[in-house]
Amino acid sequence: MSKVSSALTFLKQAIKGEEMDYTSGSMNKAVVMLAIPMMLEMALESVFALVDLYFVGHLPNSSHAIQTVGLTESVLTIVYSIAIGMSMAATAVVARRVGEKSPAAAAKAGAQAILIALAINLLVSIFGFIYATDILLIMGASDETAAHGTTFTRIMMAGSIVIILLFLINGIFRGAGNAAIAMKSLWIANIANIILCPILINGFGPIPAFGLTGAALATTTGRGIGVIYQIYHLWNGEHMVRLKLKYFKPHLEQIIALLKIATPAIFQFIIASCSWVFLAQLVATTGGDEGSAGYQTALRLMMFFLLPAWGLSNAAATLVGQNLGAAKIDRAYKSVMTTMKYNVAYMVGVMLFTFIAGPYVISFFTNNIQVQDIASRALYILCAGYIFYGVEMVLISTFNGAGDTWTPTWVNFFGFWLFQIPFAYLLAQYFNMGPTGVFIAIPVSETGIAIVAYFLFKKGKWKTIKV
Repeated sequence: MSKVSSALTFLKQAIKGEEMDYTSGSMNKAVVMLAIPMMLEMALESVFALVDLYFVGHLPNSSHAIQTVGLTESVLTIVYSIAIGMSMAATAVVARRVGEKSPAAAAKAGAQAILIALAINLLVSIFGFIYATDILLIMGASDETAAHGTTFTRIMMAGSIVIILLFLINGIFRGAGNAAIAMKSLWIANIANIILCPILINGFGPIPAFGLTGAALATTTGRGIGVIYQIYHLWNGEHMVRLKLKYFKPHLEQIIALLKIATPAIFQFIIASCSWVFLAQLVATTGGDEGSAGYQTALRLMMFFLLPAWGLSNAAATLVGQNLGAAKIDRAYKSVMTTMKYNVAYMVGVMLFTFIAGPYVISFFTNNIQVQDIASRALYILCAGYIFYGVEMVLISTFNGAGDTWTPTWVNFFGFWLFQIPFAYLLAQYFNMGPTGVFIAIPVSETGIAIVAYFLFKKGKWKTIKV
């Protein structure tokens, strides 16, 4: 009974976000204290797409709605790449400064990262708003789907600043070791989205039904509320990293230092994102509207399970950054191996669940039988590589947390652009396998990336990076 009580107390501490020194003490405790809120944070981030998918999947002409949501999310992965790249830079620098016991320097780095992200996203938002219809058509949507989804895409692209800030500010909190605040901001954003989605999509009382457009309004508003919560805690919270207005005065040396880390990190995720965009377009052109909708449904479900694993792997980034800052290289290495052990165990469980319950879960999100069949096939094939996905995520987070963002960038370039894309095209078009060929190319390439990343991790260059 005492063990159960101890475990519950430990869980409560992790969710509450009690601050601790991650450069000393039990490694298992350090990983779990960070991993629990980080996994919940990423699970909640994936809920955004699933909530939208559920409600739009039950609209009239649901295949057009599902395809619009999926294709827009595929394009938004470029925005996510910017957000994740900047958040990785913020996490690496903030964690290193915290490990050096310099919280003021950590806060200044966080403020400069926010400035950079705002400037970059302004151009993306304007472009996405103006060319929303063209974006959907280029992605392989039919004219009818593009006409149906233009407003949705415009709102999502124009409101992408809240995506940037949500990821980036959470990266600052994670670098400081306060993963619970990052998690709670997603709780608030998701609760708002879950409440607003049915109201704005289907209408309620005097509020008219906006249909697909309502999903975009709900998601953007929900994320915006989460960002407000983050900003409050950055300025007024009783935490290690606290921002002040004077920290936002542009500091060229700090901006350059952040960009040196963020630029390859952004390219790293853009490389991966553009590969996903190409695959989505290839499925749409070879499988039609139903094929595209099925793939997007499977992809959303896969990401629902993978994002918690990514959250767990983020524990490695924080632990590596802080322990390298404290000059404890052996502890940094041990943190990676411990995190990897937990992530592999999680992915084994997810893979088994997917094999058993995948089709039943899919049927919950769409009534279209053809879409269900394609989504089930995709999910079965994709989950074959789940264990390697788990290993890869931890290693990529390790490199990024150490500030070595170039290594995973090159790994992604060769793995995605020089192997995954040509292999998927070869199977889908040359061997006439259509969408199934694309599905097969994904776990095969991810497995190769994991093997190469592990080899580079063992070489140890990441231990010598200065930030």
